[in-house]
Amino acid sequence: MTQAPQRTFTTKDVFKGYIALMKLRVVELLLVTTIPPMVVAYKGIPSLSSMLATLIGGTLAAGGANAMNMVYDRDIDAVMKRTQRRPLVTGVISARDATIFAVLLEFLAYVVLQHWDNQLAGLLALSGTFFYVIVYTIWLKRRSKQNIVIGGAAGAVPVLVGWAAITNNITWAPVLLFLVIFIWTPPHFWALAVRYRDDYAAANVPMLPVVTSLRRTTLEIMVYSVIMWALTILIGPSAGLGWIYAISATVLGFMFTFYAYRLYVDAHHDKADVKEAMKLFHFSITYLTALFVAMAVDVLVRYH
Repeated sequence: MTQAPQRTFTTKDVFKGYIALMKLRVVELLLVTTIPPMVVAYKGIPSLSSMLATLIGGTLAAGGANAMNMVYDRDIDAVMKRTQRRPLVTGVISARDATIFAVLLEFLAYVVLQHWDNQLAGLLALSGTFFYVIVYTIWLKRRSKQNIVIGGAAGAVPVLVGWAAITNNITWAPVLLFLVIFIWTPPHFWALAVRYRDDYAAANVPMLPVVTSLRRTTLEIMVYSVIMWALTILIGPSAGLGWIYAISATVLGFMFTFYAYRLYVDAHHDKADVKEAMKLFHFSITYLTALFVAMAVDVLVRYH
């Protein structure tokens, strides 16, 4: 029996494969939550070297975590339509090479953060990787419907890294910022999971929309949205923020909850409007970006 010829990959294919391993579009959102906490902690604009070191270190750490996630999930990535073009599925990068790449990124991340910021920032970045790879990807993702709830802590770590890079300690203000992203992650991801519900079911991954009704899923999305809204209001006095942030948090929280409510109202008979789910998903990204930018603007206006 004649075997099909193996596909050959160019140097450009391999380079693009390594970039894809890092999921830089996801990393971009993580970094949006890194610089504003630095501004809030510093009560102004930190040094360019500190911001660059934190951004570079954060990018390397998150990129390494994403690469390890793809190594472990390459079997289910091959099943899910939205992930079938990832580099380990197509074969452009081997699991061995991807693992080496991920470990190298984590090592460089720690070196950069420890040398140009401080050891606490470096250790926090590595803790985020550990939580994302071990706790979320390996332990929870395929076993529990609470996977993204608990695993979402990993995506909130950049806030702590940014704060620690400036102050070399952690206070209640960054903890509240951490909790905002921790609570933001489930409604953000569940909205996307509504769109790809069949994909997760085919891969036997117990995301909430797969293992419970869409009515229940959208109710939890709305509940998390309200809790997140309340937490964002508490951040103001804790972090010494003023009216710009207060108004922004109030308006943005209302809009997020409104999108969540519309999705909940629409979900009946175990069906939900995918367009409404994706509206919430896309707005959730805008929401987080705008909220953290508002923090930085508030500080810059108040102290300068």
